[in-house]
Amino acid sequence: MPRGGWLTYLRPQAGLEIPASFRLVVGAVSGAAISLSYTGHYLGIYSWVCVGILLLSLFGVRARVAFGCGFLHGLLFVLTALPWIATVLAVHGGISPAGGWSLLLLIAVVWGILTGGFAWSVHRLSCQSIDLACLSAPFLWVTFEFARAHLPEISFPWNLLGYPAAANLGLVQLATITGIYGLSFLAAGFNALLAWAGASNTLTARARVTYTAAATAILLSAALVGPRLVPQPQVHHFARAVQLNFPEVESYPADWFQAHASDLDEIARISLTPAAEKPDLLIWPEAPAPFSYQDVQFAKIASTLAIRFGHPFLAGAIEWKPPVDPSDFASHGSLLPYNSALLFDAQGRRVFVYDKVHLVPFGEYEPFPLIHRLVASVSGQVGGFHKGNRYVVGQLPSGNTFGVFICYEAIFPGEVRRFAANGAQLLINISNDGWFGRSAAAEQHLRMARVRAVENRRWLVRATNNGFTVSVDPYGRVFRPIPPDLRAAADLRWFAWLCVLVSVILVGTTFRKAK
Repeated sequence: MPRGGWLTYLRPQAGLEIPASFRLVVGAVSGAAISLSYTGHYLGIYSWVCVGILLLSLFGVRARVAFGCGFLHGLLFVLTALPWIATVLAVHGGISPAGGWSLLLLIAVVWGILTGGFAWSVHRLSCQSIDLACLSAPFLWVTFEFARAHLPEISFPWNLLGYPAAANLGLVQLATITGIYGLSFLAAGFNALLAWAGASNTLTARARVTYTAAATAILLSAALVGPRLVPQPQVHHFARAVQLNFPEVESYPADWFQAHASDLDEIARISLTPAAEKPDLLIWPEAPAPFSYQDVQFAKIASTLAIRFGHPFLAGAIEWKPPVDPSDFASHGSLLPYNSALLFDAQGRRVFVYDKVHLVPFGEYEPFPLIHRLVASVSGQVGGFHKGNRYVVGQLPSGNTFGVFICYEAIFPGEVRRFAANGAQLLINISNDGWFGRSAAAEQHLRMARVRAVENRRWLVRATNNGFTVSVDPYGRVFRPIPPDLRAAADLRWFAWLCVLVSVILVGTTFRKAK
């Protein structure tokens, strides 16, 4: 076969171009197909080839067609991988199904614009050289993913390209060095290599096959052999995580605690059941229940439970207090609601509070401060929760330190890393994923939270209202003992092994100094 890109063989007559409409269809289909790596059977193969197919559609076209291909790729990906957003907004957001789908479409449009920007940038580089465009594509892809994670007020780094690769125990170890964006770069790089092999004008047929086969062989070797090389960390501690399995409701009646007295008795019994592992931490998740320390009923339950358990008790609750941020709008002397995690010690005293920093836009707060202030001036109930402003680290009686991030915060690598940077040896994620129903969202959420453990080389204990309640070791192994939609408890293993590693390093440096 002579030199020349494979795309030239799609042009049987000189000057005949591939129709722009066909390229747009390719962009849309590749976006829909890649969603199969995030739903259903989670077929990761699509994340390794679909972006490459998108790249092939960008070469030799007008800039606006390239943007359109990227736009449709992003738009169709959101509509096929995240349809649960419309359902959640309609079922639990108090809006019509049409309104839910309209907001989903708005999210898809924003996503499409960013992916279109990626495609437009690649196209501009391809006008100089296809080789340069393919070389730059992984860098550009990660840049636009990073931009999506840092959009003001509406950032949404859900289902990044690297997460399907992170499902492999060998490949996910890269996240310790690079974070999830390194895995996105790896996947985008392989996609770009496929596009380069298909479209470059400088490669022979043998070179195309050689480069593609070599890269594929390296990836397969890492994926197949890598997991066997991952160490097994020791386990010295257990945390009892209780899956409360409360149903989702829109409001709570004044007699909620009386109406759910039998449920609370059952949950207390599950929480206190003796076990051979002797857990030294009890965790209740974020839950659809009116738990608030300012409510004497919950405060008494929490304090009593911690005393009877004989070890610290962590629970999700609503905190009503004066604004922690002076910029928060509040009437003089009024109390504001915060989505919080509270820790009670073995004497029943509240000794730790973390207020959720990154709230869910449109769900927990109005995403734009000006709008929020306007509506809050009319009604204190509009706008929902208020943001915390500190990544607080707590300490357990054993001396181990921990950080708690709540629900949606699990998808923000940089924010979870702040807990580790502040000294947290154990990561705890409490979440209520019941809003998702039995959609793919709960599984997607778990797969993203899992990578936070590997990025920070920390144990992660994840307690949810109705699934998935798990622990994850510092290398990404998931221990999932409780089925979804079941009220039960599990003693989840964890050990702050990093302190051992640091101790060894510190002692080792003394010998070096002595020498």
